[in-house]
Amino acid sequence: MRAPTVLLRGLLLLLLLAAALPARAGGELLLEDARPRVEAWSVVEILPDPQRRLDWVAALRAAERFEPPVSARQTLGLRKEAVWLRIPLRSAPDSRARWLLDIDYAVLNRVDVHLLREGRLVQQARLGNLQPPDERPVRSRSHAVALDLTPGVPHELLLRVDTLGAMILPISLTRLTEFHSRAQDEMLLQGLLTGLALCLVLYTLAQWASTREPLFLKYALLTFGSMMFSVVQFGLGGMYLWPGNLWLEQHAAALAALLASGCTFLFVEEVLRGPDVSRHFSRVMFGGAAALGLTALLYALDLIHVHLVSTVVGSLGLLPALMGLPGAVRRARRGDSIGWYFLVAWLGYFVSTATMVGVIKGHVDANWWTLHSFQAGAALDMVLFLRVLGLRMKAVHAAAVHAVRERDTFVSMAHTDALTGLPNRRGLDARLAQAMRDCGPDRQLAVYMLDLDGFKQVNDRHGHDTGDELLVLVGRRLQSQLRASDVVARLGGDEFVVTAAGLADEQQARDIGAKLVESFRTPFELSGQRRIEVGLTIGFVLVPQDGVDPASLLRQADAAMYAGKQGGKGCVRRGVPPAQPGYAGSV
Repeated sequence: MRAPTVLLRGLLLLLLLAAALPARAGGELLLEDARPRVEAWSVVEILPDPQRRLDWVAALRAAERFEPPVSARQTLGLRKEAVWLRIPLRSAPDSRARWLLDIDYAVLNRVDVHLLREGRLVQQARLGNLQPPDERPVRSRSHAVALDLTPGVPHELLLRVDTLGAMILPISLTRLTEFHSRAQDEMLLQGLLTGLALCLVLYTLAQWASTREPLFLKYALLTFGSMMFSVVQFGLGGMYLWPGNLWLEQHAAALAALLASGCTFLFVEEVLRGPDVSRHFSRVMFGGAAALGLTALLYALDLIHVHLVSTVVGSLGLLPALMGLPGAVRRARRGDSIGWYFLVAWLGYFVSTATMVGVIKGHVDANWWTLHSFQAGAALDMVLFLRVLGLRMKAVHAAAVHAVRERDTFVSMAHTDALTGLPNRRGLDARLAQAMRDCGPDRQLAVYMLDLDGFKQVNDRHGHDTGDELLVLVGRRLQSQLRASDVVARLGGDEFVVTAAGLADEQQARDIGAKLVESFRTPFELSGQRRIEVGLTIGFVLVPQDGVDPASLLRQADAAMYAGKQGGKGCVRRGVPPAQPGYAGSV
């Protein structure tokens, strides 16, 4: 029972395949109004013309030499010779439709169309991307011409195709309404994909202009190259950007592919560069980019053939993925999402590129999916690489923030007393300079020099650890008696400096000093339930009355504090400028 079942399934499959093929009548392509579009490849026969000497009459006489193509469906691959195609067809006797010949591959250079009826030439047209759009039979991005068919009468199409690039020939006979509908759908798709790519290019160029980060520029050029390749391949360039410019029509696609491939080398190199990558990695990547750049220059000068360009792109185009694969795998194993994004992008790139290369070389069928495969892969790569770019910039930003924090930490350490956490002499100088810029006759700045009374005895009796603990508590008590805007600094030992800004007169400054002295009447509570008493002697100056030089002001305040020590301690004295007669006051 199993063998008959398998046989029945095989027959059913053959029937389904036969139903999918275009209708044929005696080797002819039958055009019926019920079918708006009929693919012609099933009846196509070809005749190579290496010397480019055959005209339509000679081709018609050589009808017995035409043979079915041995390449994949709807593609003849890369050929340097011209090729004649023969397509027998007949429209149904009751057909009233207007039929168009449509070859939906925009970068064919020249296609000569000859429509014969009973061996006589009844219509002739020239198609191809080297024809200015206004001179084409149908102004469209594909190559189309309306055929003058007599219903029910056999006709024969002789097409002569001559092109520098791949001979990809998705030939169909299409009703006028279907042609416009498909053209509209294709233009909508191309507009969406081109618009997406253009937005990404403009965005990354703006980011590069503001940050000068080279990774943005490399991504922008990579995306621009991929976008322009699709623009050329699907006929948008010749229709809208450079109509009638033959040099661009012949060169733009290859140059765009070289630009995209070269910038892929540079983009991948910068993203994956690191200490765990081979020391030869960057050299190979830069070398690949340079080789593609040289190829582009030679091709632009018409020193090499486009077939060599296709070979170079096909060979070197996969090298960034092969070189970057180990680094991407290592990153993925470490849990770095950049590695996973690269792996997915390269899988899509490999499949789409291999598909397109297969179509170009005549090994893979040309259809809607395969012709759009590279464009789909490029769109996927653009989105994934944009995510990679975002993650890389996030890492760069995080590293920059970390560096700023480290810098701020070092600056803080250089300006901070390690024991008490108060500003040291360097920190005091910075804050004093800022405060002095903001003071004036009505907003005076008081600078106090403080020294502890009895601190030496604490160190001698209880040890330096107790002395250090006491110094920390002294700093906290001083801060608790002052405003948040006032500054408490430690110069070293038991010497502290306090600044208080925005004072109206000397009496207000003396009141602050007296408050500080009074606060030290209360003993300090140290660990181990020890109570220690130390006093405070203060010397102060006023800015700008007593001067504007920080070093001189501190010397005056220090001299006043020393005088207070000599005069009995536990007091507040104002310093005397060197040029003024002295006076002293105490509390």
